[in-house]
Formats: sequence, C-alpha cells, structure tokens
Amino acid sequence: MLKHEKAVVVFSGGQDSTTCLFWAKERFADVETVTFDYGQRHKLEIECASQIAKEQGVKQTVLDMSLLNQLAPNALTRTDIEIKEGDQGLPTTFVEGRNLLFLSFAAVLAKGIGAKHLVTGVCETDFSGYPDCRDSFIKSLNVTLNLAMDYPFVIHTPLMWLDKAETWELADQMNALEYIRDHTLTCYNGIKGDGCGECPACKLRKAGLDKYLSRRNASVEGGRSV
Repeated sequence: MLKHEKAVVVFSGGQDSTTCLFWAKERFADVETVTFDYGQRHKLEIECASQIAKEQGVKQTVLDMSLLNQLAPNALTRTDIEIKEGDQGLPTTFVEGRNLLFLSFAAVLAKGIGAKHLVTGVCETDFSGYPDCRDSFIKSLNVTLNLAMDYPFVIHTPLMWLDKAETWELADQMNALEYIRDHTLTCYNGIKGDGCGECPACKLRKAGLDKYLSRRNASVEGGRSV
C-alpha cells in the first residue's frame, strides 16, 4: 500500500472498473470513485456503481456529463441506435471523446482532493478498436494533464494488457471474482450479473469467464493427479 497516497477510480459499476476498484484498494491508503452520468440507456448502471461504492466503503462522486450525449450520438445513450458494428469499423457503442473527457474531469476532481493517482479500466487487448483505450493515448494524456494542471498525476491502467480471462483471473487473485460476477453491470441491455448473454459485452464477458474457469479447473485437476 502507498501510505498517505490517494487514488480516484473512474467507476461505472462494470466488471473492469470494479476490478480496478479492488486493485486500487489493495494499493492506496485512500480511494474514491467518480461516476459519470452521460445519459446512459440504463440508469441501473449508476445505481449499481453507487451500491458497490457503498458496499466497499469508498466515497463516490457522480458528475453530470449529459452534454456528451448531445455531441456524440451512440448506441449506449440512444434507444433508436442499434448496437452493431459501425460503418467505419468501430461499433455503434463507441462514444467519441469519452475517455478523454472522463479522465480530464477525474483529474480536476483528484487535484481538488489531493489525489495524484487516477485508475481506469481501459484495455488494449479487448478494446473493440476504441482509439481512446490505447496505451499510447493514456500516456499522452498523462503528460498533457500534468502540464495543463501543473500537478504530478499518474494514470494507472491495470487491465491494459489483459484479456477478459486474465481480468477474471486478477479478480480471483484478489478474492473478488464472485462479488464482481454477481454485483457488476456490463450488459448493454441493463441486466446485472451474467447479463442477457446475447449482447457483445455479455458474450465477451462470458467467453473470458469460461476460459478462465476452464483453465483454473484444469490446474486444480492437474494438481490432484500429481
């Protein structure tokens, strides 16, 4: 643990950000979360994030980012836009500038409470082609925030090089797999836990879980046979 160090976790109540919350709690003396209300289809996402923050004993700040919905129409906020692969390769769930704005506002909040560490669940391994999930973007933004605010921010991306199976493995190592499986909301159709099983987010999540559990079970069986 980094004594006397504070961290702010960009927190949606989904699998990845909740894994990051547990990761941050193991490493920092004081952890807070920031959740963004940008007109998500399912208000349950914000309710889920609030409930997890409460259960884990961390302060949550919810910021109004409804302007993002006006600027960047997408399937996560508009019921009239189908969730599918987009015309230019990116899925219709991509929200232009989301991580740029989220991390920038998180940085303003963090500086105000004396936190140098920002934690986000972006990942380049299972990132669906989202440009603002790339490691190069995060490194660039880290420099920009430090220069813009004259403050020594460090952006942590513990999931950057992990696939979904490895993300489940990390959760298991922190004794949080079942909690994350049952309490988080990843589903594009707004169903907690294992979700609808049909949307792209649920399929990716389930494939990763199945792969990890199969590997874990094989390891246990192999250990017994020795």
